[in-house]
Amino acid sequence: MSIKARLEELGYTLPAVAKPLASYVPATVVGNQVWTSGQLPLVEGTLPATGKVGAEVTSEKAQELARTCILNGLAAIDAEVGLDNITRVIKVVGFVSSAPDFTGQPAVINGASDFIGEVFGEAGAHARSAVGVAVLPNNAPVEVELIVEFAK
Repeated sequence: MSIKARLEELGYTLPAVAKPLASYVPATVVGNQVWTSGQLPLVEGTLPATGKVGAEVTSEKAQELARTCILNGLAAIDAEVGLDNITRVIKVVGFVSSAPDFTGQPAVINGASDFIGEVFGEAGAHARSAVGVAVLPNNAPVEVELIVEFAK
């Protein structure tokens, strides 16, 4: 089954590639890998929630937003090499804008990791970092980067 068909089966549609907010590209190809820039949880150019996780944003909402970040990352990858050429997900780096006492960053980024597992199965097993930060661009609650391998 193609990756796009799997996304549709799960009830998701691949969005348009999110426009960069500054001087960078959404994704770049290095050898047989695609590295995405940090993807915010933009939906049609807008953040559906803002603020710090553990204060204005719940952990559960942040998990959903991390999933949206992955969809945006997949759109950027699709534009570079096509989703169906991905052979495995190598690494996910997640940033969580955190209230001072919030320590649930790994659970928030599980929203991204679990979604990748649903979409890619075994090829989605990846290394990962989940990092708490003071603030993210446009007051986004989460930002996620992906590194994937593709068949040339």
